[in-house]
Amino acid sequence: MRVWIAGGTGVIGRPLVKALMELGHEVTAMVRDPDAAKRVLPEAVARVRIDLNAPETVAEAMAQGRPEAVIHQLTAIPPHLDARKVAKQMAPTNWLRSVGTRVLVDAAKAAGVRRFIAQSIAFVHRPGPPGLRTEEDPLYLDAPAPFQAMVKAVDDLERTTLEMPEGMVLRYGYFTGAHSIFVPGGNMYESVRKGMVPLVGDGNGVFSFIHIDDAVAGTLAALEKGIPGIYQIVEDEPAAARDWLPVFARHCGGWQPWKVPVWMGRLGGGPYGVFLMCEMQGATNTKAAEVLGWRPQRSWREYWKS
Repeated sequence: MRVWIAGGTGVIGRPLVKALMELGHEVTAMVRDPDAAKRVLPEAVARVRIDLNAPETVAEAMAQGRPEAVIHQLTAIPPHLDARKVAKQMAPTNWLRSVGTRVLVDAAKAAGVRRFIAQSIAFVHRPGPPGLRTEEDPLYLDAPAPFQAMVKAVDDLERTTLEMPEGMVLRYGYFTGAHSIFVPGGNMYESVRKGMVPLVGDGNGVFSFIHIDDAVAGTLAALEKGIPGIYQIVEDEPAAARDWLPVFARHCGGWQPWKVPVWMGRLGGGPYGVFLMCEMQGATNTKAAEVLGWRPQRSWREYWKS
C-alpha cells in the first residue's frame, strides 16, 4: 500500500515508518524540513516537503503521489511541558490538530484518498463518576480556560477526520518507551527522579498509558483492518496517580512523591495540573480489541519494576 505519513519524525512516527517498510508498504514522509528528516528516517523513505500554511501545495503533492492511505501524526509538543503554561505551550499543537488536520483532509479528499488515520489522545474526557471511559463518552469541552483550547482542538481533529470515507481516530494513551517523557532524559523521568512531582489531593486522576511499540501495532491494525470510527489505543490497566507514581519513583531511583493539598497543587500546576492529578478519567481499549483484533503486550507495572 502507498502510505503517506505526516509526522514521520516524531516519537511514534519513526518506529511506525520502520514497521510499515518492514511490512512492504511504500512509505512517503510529509515533512517540513527534508534535510533534517534524513537524520532520523531510513534512506529508502521518500520525503515530500509540506507547508500547511500553503494548502494548495499540500493538495498538489498528494494528488501527484496518489497515496492509498494517509496517517496524521503531527504534533509540536515541547519536551518540557509545564502544566502552568499549557495554553501557550500547546498552541502550536492545537493549530496542527485544528487547522493542520483540515488541510490534510481536504487534500486527501481531492486526491481520492479513502483511508485517513489521525492521532488523538485518550485523556481529555469530561470528569465524572469513577470508571473507564469509552469512545462514546464526552470530551471535556467545558474545561477551564487554560486547557479548553487543547480539548477543542482534539474535538476538531476527530470531527474532521471522521469526514473521510474511511476516517479513523486513534486516541493514544500517554506514550511510554523509547523517546517518551518516561525514559532517562525525559521530562517526567527527570522530574520524578528529583522529587519535583507531588501527589495532589487524593491522587485520583487516572492515567492511561501505552508503550510506543503497542501504539505502533495498534496503528498497523487500524490501517489493515479498521473500519471508520474512534479507537482508544491504551493499556489494559489505566492507573490512578496515587498507584503508579510511587512505583515510577522507585523505578527512577528517586524520592517517594510527597503529598500536597489541592489548593497548593493549583498554585504549582494550575487547573490543568489539578485535572491530571485529581480528575482525569481512564480509558478502555475494549473497542480496539474487538474491532481491530489488537491487544497491548506491555504493562506499566512490568516495565517500571524496581
